[in-house]
Amino acid sequence: MFEQMKVHEWMTTPAITVLPNIPLSVAREFMREYGVRRLIVTENGRVMGIVTIGDVREASPSDATTLSIWEVNFLWSKLTVEQVMTHAAITIDPDASIIDAAELMLEHKVSGLPVIDSHHVLVGVISEADIFRMLVKSRLSSGTSMPVLTSA
Repeated sequence: MFEQMKVHEWMTTPAITVLPNIPLSVAREFMREYGVRRLIVTENGRVMGIVTIGDVREASPSDATTLSIWEVNFLWSKLTVEQVMTHAAITIDPDASIIDAAELMLEHKVSGLPVIDSHHVLVGVISEADIFRMLVKSRLSSGTSMPVLTSA
């Protein structure tokens, strides 16, 4: 059943993109504004990488720093997406199966994949949330009842 389901049927489109040279603080605001956890980094129409909310958190200053708030803010404002993004983003074709996407995510321990067509054009992004949505909708449309959770 899931082998016949294609990435293009469940991917999120359009993918939210950013340029590699924008400040990381701007990327964080885009994520917050659009309610996403990853941005596809593009330049001249090509996918250059991916930046996730985890990348942003890792690059954020620690509360244990000895720097002043002004020094922290200055350094944070100079940090760009390109400095923290994953440069070799793993991509998938829109006609690949959902199972292929899930296997790639598991194998590479990533939570989302840019979807690139045969002309190397970004057409969307498929994430764990999209796959969960597909599973839930498939179960509901099949008429299978949902289990009831109880505490011990």
